[in-house]
Amino acid sequence: EVQLVESGGGLVQAGGSLRLSCVASGFNFDDYGIGWFRQAPGKEREGVLCLLKGDAPRYYKDSVKGRFTISRDRAKNTVYLQMDRLESEDTGVYYCAATAFYCSPFVSSIDSWGQGTQVTVSS
Repeated sequence: EVQLVESGGGLVQAGGSLRLSCVASGFNFDDYGIGWFRQAPGKEREGVLCLLKGDAPRYYKDSVKGRFTISRDRAKNTVYLQMDRLESEDTGVYYCAATAFYCSPFVSSIDSWGQGTQVTVSS
């Protein structure tokens, strides 16, 4: 069974940092593009960035470039999202997402989702 379990969300002041973790199980970690989506209150879920083994990270939101970094630890089957210089617009539920063999910013293309973790940035 494919499972993605996120952790690391919380409340932080604007300008602060958080690191989200996504532990994957039940599938071949190296064969999947694993990324992060977020859903702000009252808005649709949107792709933020994604990482596929052997490729450079793909950023789907210009607003996070230079502030968010994605990485993966193959030994731990874990993908991390380091978020620095957080802004109030970054508030939302962050979801880990996996798609076989490629990265996609589209909700309809995602094979598996985590349960989500809340990130709240206070101004």
